[in-house]
Amino acid sequence: MTDRRQELLTLTDQFVDAFNRMNLDDVVSFFSEDAVYEDSSGGRHVGHKAIRTAFEPLVGGSRGRIRFDGEDVFAEVETGKVLASWRLNLDKDGDVSVIRGIDVLEFQGNKLAKKLAYMKVDRPHLETD
Repeated sequence: MTDRRQELLTLTDQFVDAFNRMNLDDVVSFFSEDAVYEDSSGGRHVGHKAIRTAFEPLVGGSRGRIRFDGEDVFAEVETGKVLASWRLNLDKDGDVSVIRGIDVLEFQGNKLAKKLAYMKVDRPHLETD
């Protein structure tokens, strides 16, 4: 295993840990100033302020206690990309829901330049472009 591959895996683990600790400042700190976050419903959020606003409902607790459990993780050293599948557990007053999804993370150095999120849903999201 190359050092960069291990670094990408460690950064991914730390990023997920920030979510599981529900620490919005730590989550946002992983992104570069001009990073792009594309959410699973097609929204595009650019920069720290927009990314913070996008994650606040989930990480801020309004949807209950969250926990991401990782499944598979693949790292491509040459491009700094990580593909991570996960299960998101949402516990709202003892009512637990589970959502499955995949993130494509693109690191430049130790910062996220891009996060693309995809989830399993009942109906597909169709882009208009």
